[in-house]
Amino acid sequence: MGRSPCCEKAHTNKGAWTKEEDDRLTAYIKAHGDGCWRSLPKAAGLLRCGKSCRLRWINYLRPDVKRGNFTHDEDELIIHFHSILGNK
Repeated sequence: MGRSPCCEKAHTNKGAWTKEEDDRLTAYIKAHGDGCWRSLPKAAGLLRCGKSCRLRWINYLRPDVKRGNFTHDEDELIIHFHSILGNK
């Protein structure tokens, strides 16, 4: 029982994403939204599985992903909450 595999393992790319794949994924999501991740790779013309596309979008390509070090205010906030809550 359970779900069928999200992709055909024999026909998918593994490893690092290329600039062309990133551009294709970004263009597709801008045009159609991030609906069904299982069908997105085929519709976008990518040889990746849906999980790989979802993780790439959420962790790297989304426009609102913040990169870099914490600001001084963010550091102070983290220290403040750590003093109150501990390692929870």
